[in-house]
Amino acid sequence: MKILLVGASGTLGRAIAQTLSHHEVLAAGRSSAQYPVDITDDASVEALLRKTGKLDAIVSAAGALHFGPLSEMKPADFAIGLNDKLLGQVRLALLGQHHLSDGGSITLTTGIVSAEPIRAGANASAVNRAIEGFVAGAACELPRGLRINAVSPSVLSESMDAYGAFFPGFEPVPAARAALAYRRSVEGVQSGRTFEVW
Repeated sequence: MKILLVGASGTLGRAIAQTLSHHEVLAAGRSSAQYPVDITDDASVEALLRKTGKLDAIVSAAGALHFGPLSEMKPADFAIGLNDKLLGQVRLALLGQHHLSDGGSITLTTGIVSAEPIRAGANASAVNRAIEGFVAGAACELPRGLRINAVSPSVLSESMDAYGAFFPGFEPVPAARAALAYRRSVEGVQSGRTFEVW
């Protein structure tokens, strides 16, 4: 299988790449030398897809969010998650569907805060839930046996030093465990699902 992995250099992305290493994985991201991409820009995503050629799967572990108190949040702050993690991943799906082989798949990333809100996380909760809604709706329309799913991990064990204060009492999951859900999405048969790794 030829798999495009966007966000490959992050903690989760590296674990996904390792889990899918028995396939041909094209590692893309903002800092990628071979497959650079800015998911907030149509032209950048289209250029990436022209470079990769036909694909069997697209996996996204990318997208920025805004974390901050609601009382101080401005519309521009909220737009960070909308334009990057939400529309960026939707952009990958909308443009990427035309570059997938029959029976190919798309896997996007959400997170536990879609179901379990946290302090300062209104942007993350809204964006993650919207991505899950998009996945459910898109699965009803994709042609040619194409599939789409999302993976919703809890906070990663490897990220607890940076984000643990946002997740009091949450059970972290190792990135390698979360990565298994991406393999299930890529190699499995289900569509329209959000695989929760909590």
